[in-house]
Parts: sequence; C-alpha cells; structure tokens
Amino acid sequence: MITQSCIPQKQLIEAEEETVLRENLQYYLYFPEDYEEDTDQLFPLLLFLHGGGESGENLEELKKNGPPKMLAEGYPFPFMVLAPQNPHKKKWWNVHAVMQLLDSVMAHHRVDPKRIYLSGLSRGGSAAWDLAVQYPDRFAALAVVCGMAPVPYASWIDKDLPIWVFHGTEDRSIPFSESENMVAALKEMGYDVTFTIYEGVGHDSWIQAYQTEGLYDWMVSQKRD
Repeated sequence: MITQSCIPQKQLIEAEEETVLRENLQYYLYFPEDYEEDTDQLFPLLLFLHGGGESGENLEELKKNGPPKMLAEGYPFPFMVLAPQNPHKKKWWNVHAVMQLLDSVMAHHRVDPKRIYLSGLSRGGSAAWDLAVQYPDRFAALAVVCGMAPVPYASWIDKDLPIWVFHGTEDRSIPFSESENMVAALKEMGYDVTFTIYEGVGHDSWIQAYQTEGLYDWMVSQKRD
C-alpha cells in the first residue's frame, strides 16, 4: 500500500506551462461559379479531409482521391470546398489546426456558418469523427468514408447532426467493423444515420462513395438551426 509519507514533498511540485503548437497547412479552396455573381449571398462549405496516402508537402497529392480529384476533373460542386493537407506522413490530423484554418477562411470569405459540411476518408474519416465529437455545434452534415473512432464517442456527437457512413466489407486497413459498430451505437441512441455498405470492396471505398448519386444534394439540404 502506498502512503503519502512515501512521496517526499520536495519531489512533488505544482506547475503550469502555456504551450503553443504551430502547424503549416497548405490547402485548396474552391468557389462555385456563382460566388462572384451574387456578392450578398452566403455560401455553404464542405470541409474535406484526405487519407494518409495524400499527406506530406506536395499539395498535388490531394487530387488523387475524393472531392479534390473531382474538382481537378471539372466537377461543379454547388458549394465551396476547403481541402487542407496534413503535412505529416505518419501523424494523425491536428484537428484544432484544421478548425483554425476553417475559422480563418470563414472570416475572409462569404461562408454560411449554418451550412458547414464535413467529410473525410480513411485517416481523414477518423479525423472527421473526431471533429464531430470535439466541435458538435459546428457542422450541418457529416459524411465519413472508411474511418474509425472509439464507439463511446458516439454519445458526444450532436444528436441533430445528419450522418452518412460508407465502408467496404473487405477493408483490410480499417476494418468494416469500425463503421458497423459506430453506426449501430448511433442508431441505438436515435441518431439520423445512413449506412452504405459495399460488399466485397476493400479500403478504396471512397471511389464509389464520393460518386454516390444524391450525396451532395443531401448535404445541401442540411442546415443547422
């Protein structure tokens, strides 16, 4: 049994340190065609977080998958798209830095704060879950593709947040069960969740997910009260 007398008071101190974390985030920012035409209108914005394979310092890597790939191919998204790059090849997203970037973009452009949509794939999908947990009052819709998060986080997400989850059953990088268990927990608590399952598909379920008919119309139809 450990008693207080076992810890000499001179070895135990109380202290405080203010820490500052700096992050350099490169990003793409897309404006729909009518952004410049109606200077009084506020626009929805999709915050997209890429997977681990696109991390690093070459912004062109983002064009390999998801909405940045679609933008490079000329897809006319009906809203603004903010796609930052995680500069660390082997680190998780710094979600607080991402939110600082989002706030900066919102401060300098005509973004509707009630129509911020969040999506991510793989490591970015995991970060999207994390953002929905830590900032539950910021997003109007959440679309997660083959991401993962601790199931207990489910109860921390805004219960009014519409969620759409995508995952392939043969995913060997992030097991299908990660989405299956999270969706089950959310549904049990009464959340509005749609779950698209790709039978026989591996980790690259984002190829189909971001081509899903109706996904972007679904996003546009969502708005926070």
